[in-house]
Amino acid sequence: MHIAALETIRSSDNANLLWLVVETDTGISGLGEAFFAPGPVETFLHEVVAPLVLGRDATRIGAINRELTRYPVGYASSGVEMRAAAALDIALWDCLGQQTGLPLHALLGGRARDTIRIYNTCAGPHYVKKARSADVDAWFGRDQAPQPLDDLHAFEHEPERLARELLDEGITGMKIWPFDRAAFANGGVGITTAQIQEGLRVFQRIRAAVGMRMDLMVEMHALWDLTSARQIIRAVEAVEPLWIEDPVRMDDTRALQELARFTRIPLLASETLAPASSFVPLIASGAPGIVCFDPGWCGGITQARAICDMAAAAQLPVAAHDCTGPIGYVAGTHLSVWAPTAMIQETVRAYLRGWYADVVTELPPITAGRMAPLDGPGLGTRLRPSFLASPGITRRRSTAPATTTGATP
Repeated sequence: MHIAALETIRSSDNANLLWLVVETDTGISGLGEAFFAPGPVETFLHEVVAPLVLGRDATRIGAINRELTRYPVGYASSGVEMRAAAALDIALWDCLGQQTGLPLHALLGGRARDTIRIYNTCAGPHYVKKARSADVDAWFGRDQAPQPLDDLHAFEHEPERLARELLDEGITGMKIWPFDRAAFANGGVGITTAQIQEGLRVFQRIRAAVGMRMDLMVEMHALWDLTSARQIIRAVEAVEPLWIEDPVRMDDTRALQELARFTRIPLLASETLAPASSFVPLIASGAPGIVCFDPGWCGGITQARAICDMAAAAQLPVAAHDCTGPIGYVAGTHLSVWAPTAMIQETVRAYLRGWYADVVTELPPITAGRMAPLDGPGLGTRLRPSFLASPGITRRRSTAPATTTGATP
């Protein structure tokens, strides 16, 4: 089975996403995905990656991934090179699963669990669907009128109702980011007492409404300076969050160690790191209480598997990231049921019941706050024909040059 073509697909409805189809000479094709700056990723895939991989054995996933994640530049971050490598890697694993007839979690070694607990990241239907801009309200989707399942609007204005509604569905964890407005207003430096109290009040309202039945996750999006992060963490300790996520830049191990010593609340770190080698000093530092990864940012399934193995060896739980796109999410769910120390799977119900379901044919079933994996070959899902036929779809394709038979003209 050899790589015959790479096709990229973009939609005007989502300025941050790109889908990759890897076609093989056997008729099998696999799906990958890249989130953020899809234009540069698309260019890199066709102008750099395609000449390197077209015609190669599609089953030699590890060798190809090693080559692409050690490209002369971009090998120590989740930049364009790494996200292109991730999209290709996910698609190649999908191809291998279809060739063998096995789901991705079986290819990885089989399930460690039949289902996994989920939590809800409280985003809205339009959250980060536009390219990042200075207008954070537009980027976060706040410029749109509130819609059903607009959980970002709900956590900011009706956190009690949202918490009760999630519990009624069996969802016992919710992640919110009420300090982000202050971070953007202040440039991430020097949070004020009033801003701390405003953000803290959201958590307090949830605790007053539902008590300890709901686990709370504090998302800080790596927006803050170290001093402000300490102030926020000290304030939220009183509401007993399950974790504090990305309080400062995740490439600053020293700062993370300081915060880990400062608080008794576990730090979760971090979907923004790539590749697996970046997690070696992080885990060795003792800073993270929970290791988070995103298969679409860390270099693909191959790198995510290594991250999970390192976390397990260090006796640390892992949690897969999702707030990007349906293929990255599905890839992460397979890792979540396979990984020895996976503790919980991130979901965004506004996405799962909205545009994710419009893009792909299958999504992992969720019942009473627990998710089961897809059991179809490979990822177990495809792009919907209706999505591919929708207005605003653009495609770009690269194929291997035709070989000559030696006949003279």
